[in-house]
Amino acid sequence: MNVNPRLSLWQQISLVAAALLFLSAGIVHFRATDAFAAIVPPFVPNPRLAVYGSGVAEICGAIGLLLPSLRKYAAWGLIALLIAVFPANIYMATANVQVTGRPLPRWVLYARLPLQALLVYWIAYIGLPPARKAATRTTQRP
Repeated sequence: MNVNPRLSLWQQISLVAAALLFLSAGIVHFRATDAFAAIVPPFVPNPRLAVYGSGVAEICGAIGLLLPSLRKYAAWGLIALLIAVFPANIYMATANVQVTGRPLPRWVLYARLPLQALLVYWIAYIGLPPARKAATRTTQRP
C-alpha cells in the first residue's frame, strides 16, 4: 500500500501502523466501554459519552492518516486527542485504577504516562509535513 510516494518506506509503514493502532483502540472503546469509563477522571460529567467520543475520534483519525488530503488534519486531531485524554492516564496511575483481569503494578501505570509524549511525537513525525525553509539567495560580490 503506497499511502504517499513522497514518504520514505519507513514513514509509510509507520503511518499504516499508527492508523491500525488508533483504529484498533477506537474499536476497543466500543467493546470495552466500562473499562475505559473506569479511568475517566471524576470531573468528567459523562464518562461513557467521553469514551464513545474518543473512540470515534480515534477511528476518524486513523482513517484520516491514510488519506493524504486529510493527513495533516487527522494528525492534529489525534495530537489534540492524546493531550485531552492524558488526564485519564494520570487518574489511572494516581488512583491505581485497574481495568485488566490481572492487576498491573503501579510502576506500569506510571510508565504509561511518558508514552503519550512519544505517541504525540510519532504522530507529528508521520502526519505533519516538515516546515519548508524559504529559499534564500546569496549575493556574491567580487
